[in-house]
Amino acid sequence: MDITDSEITKLKKMVTAAQEEFDMAVTYHEVWKPAAYDKDLHSRMGQSYASQAFLVMRTALRRETVLALMRLWDRNKQAVRMSLIVATIRKSAVIDALAADRAKRFDWPGVVEEMRADLQAKADKVIELTNKYSEGGSHNAVREDLLRLRDERLAHRQIEPSIVAGADKFDEAIEEFYQDNAKIIQELLSLANAMAYDPLDAAKVYQRYAAEFWVGVRGEKTEGHPHFRCRR
Repeated sequence: MDITDSEITKLKKMVTAAQEEFDMAVTYHEVWKPAAYDKDLHSRMGQSYASQAFLVMRTALRRETVLALMRLWDRNKQAVRMSLIVATIRKSAVIDALAADRAKRFDWPGVVEEMRADLQAKADKVIELTNKYSEGGSHNAVREDLLRLRDERLAHRQIEPSIVAGADKFDEAIEEFYQDNAKIIQELLSLANAMAYDPLDAAKVYQRYAAEFWVGVRGEKTEGHPHFRCRR
């Protein structure tokens, strides 16, 4: 097998598609976070007409986060299919071909062996993280719950914003799943596409965008809203 093999070509395309899906999850998740956990924001919304639209926005952001994350793990043959990516990188011949191609750029003794060891370590990390959420894995129930959430409701704990006081266990599990998928994407891009990219660097950008947006949001019963009327 060499780098032009159809299986490796397909792997590279799937990894690129996985990055695009996760980048979408990043945008929605990071903008959603303040809407879920910012106590000052919840206080500013209060019991207002505006809070109803706020809840719609928060629900929509959560929905799109879950959809984007679960598209990475879908079983549909037209989807990214993390399971197929992992099955491909388990093959020694695939790692051999990727290492041989990467080594062509350098000229020193033992470079192929060094490249292969490095790429195998990346593959092992991806396999370890995906096994965590696969059948029999320690966090498989999280993935199954998210699949049910996507298929049945596409929303979670969207109640009154003013009573949200921090992450519950399910949100903490989603956060861990999000962080693990970021690591998977980072390792896969390096392994298959020779690309150095940390999705959570992009997350910092959207955290700033979100902070600048939500800081000005408030209900009409809160001072600073254009329709606020002081009651004495």
